[in-house]
Amino acid sequence: MKRIIFFGIIQALLLLSCRQESRVIVQTGFIDSLLAQHDTPQIQKNLRADLLFWKQRIDPARPGLVSELRYASCLVQQFQLFGDIQDLLAADSLLRKTDSLYNHKEAGPGLALIRNCILRHRFREADSLLQEIKKRDIKPYDAASTGFDVAFERGQYLLAENELRKLADPTDFGYQFRKAKMAHYNGEMDTAIAAMERAVLLAGNNRVLKQAALANAADLSLHNADPQHAYDLYRRALLENGTDLHAFIGMGWIALLHDGNDSLAERIFRFVQTRTQAPDVLLKLEQVARFRGNGEARLRYAQSFERIVSMPAYGDMYNKYLLEHYTGILDQPAKATAIAKRELHNRSTPQTWAWYVYALYRNRQEAEAHQLYEANVAGKPLEALELYWMGRYMEGTGKGYNADQFYKAAYRNRYDLGIDMQDTLEQKRK
Repeated sequence: MKRIIFFGIIQALLLLSCRQESRVIVQTGFIDSLLAQHDTPQIQKNLRADLLFWKQRIDPARPGLVSELRYASCLVQQFQLFGDIQDLLAADSLLRKTDSLYNHKEAGPGLALIRNCILRHRFREADSLLQEIKKRDIKPYDAASTGFDVAFERGQYLLAENELRKLADPTDFGYQFRKAKMAHYNGEMDTAIAAMERAVLLAGNNRVLKQAALANAADLSLHNADPQHAYDLYRRALLENGTDLHAFIGMGWIALLHDGNDSLAERIFRFVQTRTQAPDVLLKLEQVARFRGNGEARLRYAQSFERIVSMPAYGDMYNKYLLEHYTGILDQPAKATAIAKRELHNRSTPQTWAWYVYALYRNRQEAEAHQLYEANVAGKPLEALELYWMGRYMEGTGKGYNADQFYKAAYRNRYDLGIDMQDTLEQKRK
């Protein structure tokens, strides 16, 4: 046992030396103060008051539209803040009942249902609902913005760009937010970050919109390997909304990967875990265990995550992370192949095709993997995870040059990857 612990300490020190690229970003004193003084933010109090108000206005004997839509919207906001999947399912049920009550003629319930379908990763259903919604009396802005959202998620990027052009207004928050997403897909990171930061300004006094734009701008900056700017934006997001647990997680991730401060990272992640039912934080705690060389703890976190997100309530929301686990620590490539195939049915994007290619490769179906790679992945924009997987695929099939190119591209977005992948990329650079 002492030898295992000693090895873990040595490994952690090596990782620490690799990750301290510059000065420490996440200050322990600031985090200590932030966590110690954390109280129920005003946004949370307002949301609870709104939930009670709109719930009381719903009369089962006289079902209506406005109160039901407002209450469903509050339930979705509560889900986004605190991760209780039952809130999202309750909102979905209420919206479907309301939509049916009005004989599918009102646009409001249908548009809200589409947004919920996107949250639940039910992209085919969102598309079907959108086609039905277009037959109703829908405002041009709603049609274009929702059309972009659905097309983008389904991998219909030319259609998404066309819908984005219909929205084009440099003074509109929604346009800048979506412009950032499109630019990110196209690999135009400076444009994406600038558009999202423009959205921050356009949010005005709307703290919810401002917080969302700040957190997304921070994510983009981290993706762009600029952890300092990302951290500054996460801090600003928390000033707008102290319940922004995503910003807390982002700061913890920087503390772990950039600063090598696993104790501080764990404290942040544990804090988040006490305030949300969302399973995402388990992935971060798994990485803390990996940083420390604690294989047993890491496996427990991976298994807990799998058990939770495989529940029917979550549907396909966490397929990407299940794929990562089934092709990695849980080593069940047959399950990965099945999930990747189901995901393709839901949305056909270069990313999801790369998932399927890698799952097939890990399942020793190399001939089919090669055919699908050439037809659907080669030359297409990919994110860090898919770039890494395609590097592994190319290396495994003896294409060293191609593997190196994928690895180099993945390294530029290394903060999107777990420690195992980052270590591999570091070794490839030597």
